[in-house]
Amino acid sequence: METEKTEKKLTAGDAELTLRPDQGCRIASLKIGGTELLRQGDHFGAFVMVPWCGRTENATFRNGPVTHHLPVDDPPHAIHGTGRHTAWHEAAPGTDTTAAYYFDLADPWPYPGRVTHTVELSPHSVKLTLSVEAAGDSFPAQAGWHPWWLRNLGQGGQDVELAFTAAWQEERGDNHLPNGNRIDPKPGPWDDCFGMPDGVDVSLTWPTELRVRVESPEQWAVIYDEQPEAVCVEPQSGPPNGLNTLPRLVTMIDPLEVSTTWSWHRFG
Repeated sequence: METEKTEKKLTAGDAELTLRPDQGCRIASLKIGGTELLRQGDHFGAFVMVPWCGRTENATFRNGPVTHHLPVDDPPHAIHGTGRHTAWHEAAPGTDTTAAYYFDLADPWPYPGRVTHTVELSPHSVKLTLSVEAAGDSFPAQAGWHPWWLRNLGQGGQDVELAFTAAWQEERGDNHLPNGNRIDPKPGPWDDCFGMPDGVDVSLTWPTELRVRVESPEQWAVIYDEQPEAVCVEPQSGPPNGLNTLPRLVTMIDPLEVSTTWSWHRFG
């Protein structure tokens, strides 16, 4: 198979998005009017979480009677899936505003299948879609995105302000995973999963500069704001450790499809 280009740039109006299919098909850059919104670096931008999101407890999950073991990359857990470590391949010819890439699930994930990431950029928004298809036996899976939004846009403005309404917060246990209890949302700082049964809807506002709205039909979002450089708003198809606690079974006739739309408005 031909080696993929190291990056794919989409442009629409004054929006510019850069994809890195060689680095897990992550969004390496999102600029609006020349202003970068995402933290830069090989492990940042906005990466894809698939075929699981967040931490899987003790790097182990069950599918029926069978227990599977995953690589321990956040001891003692497995974190954020294998897609972010994989080179993706072009699924269909792109345009100036669209792109689609895929990779085939393989070891260390125990089930064959295919994941496709579609990106559609417009002047005021971007729609992202992930699909997970089974190529044989059914399996539990999750999918989502992990964007690192800059806390400060570096132009003399104020730090970002987060706004959202959640029906509950997943209480975290000592192992940093949801313990099964749902509690009233608490003030940050957060590294926590929130339930939004009407769909994910989170606003990030850099006062006087820009507002971004992160929306998804999915009902789960992890909010992480414990680092000084960036904040993360992660729409996903289930909570951390969901392979074990809330499995969504992918079959040959019932793929998992997840989408999110990020829209923006510049002030002034």
